[in-house]
Amino acid sequence: MKPILHRNGQPIHKIGLGTMTWGEQNSEADAHQQIDYALDQGVNLIDAAEMYPVPPREETQGRTETIIGRWFAKTGRRDDWFLATKATGPRAEFHFLRGGPRHTESQLTEALDNSLKRLQTDRVDLYQLHWPERTANNFGALGYRHIEEETTPLVDTMTALGKLIHSGKILHYGLSNDTPWGVMRMIAIADELGLPRPLTIQNPYSLLNRTFEIGLAEISHRENIGLLAYSPLAMGLLSGKYYGGQKPENSRLALFGRFGRYDAPQTKRAADRYADLARSHELEPAQMALAWAASQPFVASVLLGATTMDQLRMNIASVQLGLSESVLEGIKEIHTDQPNPAP
Repeated sequence: MKPILHRNGQPIHKIGLGTMTWGEQNSEADAHQQIDYALDQGVNLIDAAEMYPVPPREETQGRTETIIGRWFAKTGRRDDWFLATKATGPRAEFHFLRGGPRHTESQLTEALDNSLKRLQTDRVDLYQLHWPERTANNFGALGYRHIEEETTPLVDTMTALGKLIHSGKILHYGLSNDTPWGVMRMIAIADELGLPRPLTIQNPYSLLNRTFEIGLAEISHRENIGLLAYSPLAMGLLSGKYYGGQKPENSRLALFGRFGRYDAPQTKRAADRYADLARSHELEPAQMALAWAASQPFVASVLLGATTMDQLRMNIASVQLGLSESVLEGIKEIHTDQPNPAP
């Protein structure tokens, strides 16, 4: 794959800075410390969303972007970052956003303008559709169930994104939580209308969820649409901190009950096996998992979220790690025995 470029011509770092805990589990001071450190380590992609922090609530919606915007205003270093954010898709719990978010021209324009105000910038480098309007297999859904529903025509959404690029408010757009059909359909529409193609797709990808490899990895290679891999540690399971059924105080699985696919028995068993494999080779489980994800040729960047600086330091350092053939064979064996327990 061709590299996806930073705004200043530098390749995007293999590690991207995720932000969904900022304003919930992390304070503004925590977040600014993370930004400073990541930038010093060469990280140059920061990823947000209008609905962040997670879990999303009306009273906290937009707080993460506000925290990032204050760092930009304080430091004047906006241009050091490839800035990505996302427009929320339809879901009943987001009724407070524009009366129910859709991917229409008026809604995307309003959503972007509000994000730009919070981020205190005049443009976003990568504007992503957080999930498609149509019902699709994402967020752990298994078994395809076709639903006839009224959604914004993809042609209208693509045209709106083209106008936002033309306006200079966004430089590129990307998809997220989408499927092979969705990506190829949007590529076809872009080519038919002479519009820009999507630059990236942000989907989950980890040792516990390799479903991206089934159909989307080939698209990434052949159409040069890089994966921004989110949840590369499967909500922390691959760090080893939940080993043996532990649930540390203030961990995400202890605090929030919305992540059921990461709390299932088969998921925990597989995570423990990966932790055992890492430790048998004197590796930190988190670093092994991140180094493996970052090494995949279709991965443009691995998005890391951290609640402590120690986590962030260790996770960023993972890109320096090379995995031996015996480690890779061990990963293959576990995956063959228990594939994708946390889709």
